[in-house]
Amino acid sequence: MPSDAVLYQAAALCLTYPDDDLIARLPLLREAAPQLRTFTDHAAVTPPRELAAHYVRVFDFKNRHSLYLSWWHDGDARRRGMSLVRFKDVYRAYGLEFSDEELPDFLPAVLEFTARTGDTSLLIEYRDGLEQLRTRLTGYGTPYAAVLDAVCATLPTAYTGMQP
Repeated sequence: MPSDAVLYQAAALCLTYPDDDLIARLPLLREAAPQLRTFTDHAAVTPPRELAAHYVRVFDFKNRHSLYLSWWHDGDARRRGMSLVRFKDVYRAYGLEFSDEELPDFLPAVLEFTARTGDTSLLIEYRDGLEQLRTRLTGYGTPYAAVLDAVCATLPTAYTGMQP
């Protein structure tokens, strides 16, 4: 069975905008992370434009399926800024600088960080948000739910202490 690091890296790729690079990597992702086959099999048979349009429908129009972890805890409140600073501080503790292309709480970035460092603290800290996202993606009927299912299955199930 693949290590969690491989799963986290593969999940990070699956949760980014589906470009030609992702399409080219689908066979490798399918073999490296069999837990993601529901998604990778779907992506492999879906025309690229349709796959891209689905991604936009799921993730880009509303925060209902937000890939930004601090949004699940802080919403659009002012305190979210402090949460974003904390993400950057965790990255810096490992000698990593976060580029400004995306916010530091972007789930694919957090998954890639976790894959590289083995530090699951951010995923565990934001477990409640991951579960909410997973539940909403499942209810929406998107294959992206299987990606969240696989990620959440690697994390402890104990209450993380986050406030509703």
